Amino acid sequence: MQSIEDIWQETLQIVKKNMSKPSYDTWMKSTTAHSLEGNTFIISAPNNFVRDWLEKSYTQFIANILQEITGRLFDVRFIDGEQEENFEYTVIKPSPALDEDGIEIGKHMLNPRYVFDTFVIGSGNRFAHAASLAVAEAPAKAYNPLFIYGGVGLGKTHLMHAVGHYVQQHKDNAKVMYLSSEKFTNEFISSIRDNKTEEFRTKYRNVDVLLIDDIQFLAGKEGTQEEFFHTFNTLYDEQKQIIISSDRPPKEIPTLEDRLRSRFEWGLITDITPPDLETRIAILRKKAKADGLDIP
Repeated sequence: MQSIEDIWQETLQIVKKNMSKPSYDTWMKSTTAHSLEGNTFIISAPNNFVRDWLEKSYTQFIANILQEITGRLFDVRFIDGEQEENFEYTVIKPSPALDEDGIEIGKHMLNPRYVFDTFVIGSGNRFAHAASLAVAEAPAKAYNPLFIYGGVGLGKTHLMHAVGHYVQQHKDNAKVMYLSSEKFTNEFISSIRDNKTEEFRTKYRNVDVLLIDDIQFLAGKEGTQEEFFHTFNTLYDEQKQIIISSDRPPKEIPTLEDRLRSRFEWGLITDITPPDLETRIAILRKKAKADGLDIP
């Protein structure tokens, strides 16, 4: 099972990418994972000033990242050194509903908000939405692989998660795996270091749907590309669905091996373009409604 220290280090890596270096060094760098109390992830801050600021400014941000990493919705609590001395520890036993990675079985890394019902359809994403829904309704039969590309924040990840949720809801015991190519790379490197490559391959080659985000980060990583090539072939040959996202089409990803590029082009390639004004307004209204806000 993944330890809370490992989860927190992974969280910090994501935080670092979304904060300026001065802000990260000031507020986050000295924090540590303290403990897990029920469904509350407790983080230790160096002093009460940092604790209060984190509590005020970053609680929801951290909770969202933890959910992305683990697939679980945690409450987040910050404590400082003085509170830590008086803290009563509780031993938390792994829930039987968790698998060996500490993730809920069949819900690996899926954001509960990212479903088809919450996706706002517009002219720039209509085809990608239709293709994703077709894949969700008939995995490995409609388009395989499905390759979605476009800029940051346009809905690629939302559609991938929506497919995962739909498959889980309509197919009993379906194994859905979502991860970024960076996580795939890091786990592959760790498996080599720890002599656990067979376990790594079993994990990723025994799923019904593989959703891999930001595939462009495999560029230049020859060993990881080799491993993903064989993972892709295994899943494709066994008629398992593969969905890939990127910020650009396969032909524009530099130093991507030709054999991978050609496989990405076997299925359907679709893009998502920036939303027009009407779609942006619709997105804002839907987000406001989801957050319980009433806007005219």
